[in-house]
Amino acid sequence: MSSQPADHSEHFSPYRPDGKLYGFVCIVTGALQPIGKAIVLELAEHGAASIFACSHPALSPSRQSFDDEMAVLKEEVAKQSPKTTVVPFPVDVTAEQEILYLIDEVLNTYGRLDIWVTSSGLLGPSSIETTTPADLQRCFESNSLAPFMALKYAKPAMIKTASKGNYPNAAPKDKPYGSIIVVASVASTYGGCWGPALTMSAHAALGVVRSGVPILKGSGVRINCISPGQVDVGVKLEGFDMRGMSSQLPPSTLQSTEAQKANIGLERAGNPIEIARVAGFLASGFSSYVTGANLVVDGGATTMCPLTVPI
Repeated sequence: MSSQPADHSEHFSPYRPDGKLYGFVCIVTGALQPIGKAIVLELAEHGAASIFACSHPALSPSRQSFDDEMAVLKEEVAKQSPKTTVVPFPVDVTAEQEILYLIDEVLNTYGRLDIWVTSSGLLGPSSIETTTPADLQRCFESNSLAPFMALKYAKPAMIKTASKGNYPNAAPKDKPYGSIIVVASVASTYGGCWGPALTMSAHAALGVVRSGVPILKGSGVRINCISPGQVDVGVKLEGFDMRGMSSQLPPSTLQSTEAQKANIGLERAGNPIEIARVAGFLASGFSSYVTGANLVVDGGATTMCPLTVPI
C-alpha cells in the first residue's frame, strides 16, 4: 500500500523547500479586511505564485481609497514574498457575472486555480430590534452566498490541469485538486453570539461547506470552514459601526482583559495572523485528507463557556 496520498505528485507536496504552496494560484475575497489581508500575506509567505486579492469597492470610502489600500497590500507582499504576484481585483462576491469574469481572468492569465478563500463576511446588527430584513439579506449575501458562489463555480476551474507557465513561481498542475476555505464565525454552530443576522448567516455558511462535500466528491477539491472566535482586528469601540454592516468582527475591546482571562482558554483575543495560519494549513497538502471540517479557532472560548463566548 502506498504511503502517499492519492493526490500526491512532485508538484504538490507540503515539504517543498520552495514553499508548500509553490505554483498555486489563489483567490482571496475580503482581502482588504483584517483577516483577508493576513490570509493574503500567509499564502504568499508559503510560495503561492499569484493571489487575486478581491474586495468590493463599495466597502472603501472611494475608488481611490480602494486603489490605495490595494497598492499598500501589494507593496507589503512584495517586500515579504517578491515572487508572489498580487492582482487587485474589484468584485461583488454575490454577483454571479462578476464571479464568472473573475474566474475567466484567473484561467486566462494563469491557466489554473487552486485555492479560493471567502473572507468577506459581515457582522450585522447586534439585536433583533435593530435588524431589518435588508440587513439580514446583506449578511446572508456576504456570509453564505459568497461561499455558495465559490462552491458552484470553483470546481470546474480547479480540476483543470496545466503545464508550467512562464511566470515567477510557476509549476505544472498534473492532477486535479483544490481547496475552498470559508471563513465564518463561531456563530456557525450555536446561538447567542452578537446578533441573529450573524448567527443565521454563519450557520448557512457552514451549511455550504457541509453540502459541498458530496457535491465535490471525487473531484479532488476539498472544502472546509474556519470559525474564528474573538479576534483583535485593530478596531476600537469609539466610532465602531454598531450596526455591523461594514465590519467583519466587533472590537475585541468590547470585552475587558479580565473577562478574556475568565472566559477564554488562552486568556486573550486572537489576531488575524492566527486565523490566516489555519487557512494556510487548509490550503496546503498538509490537510489533504481534511474536507467538510469546521475548524474552531477561538482560544478555547467555546469549550470554556459556550453560552457567553464573545465574538
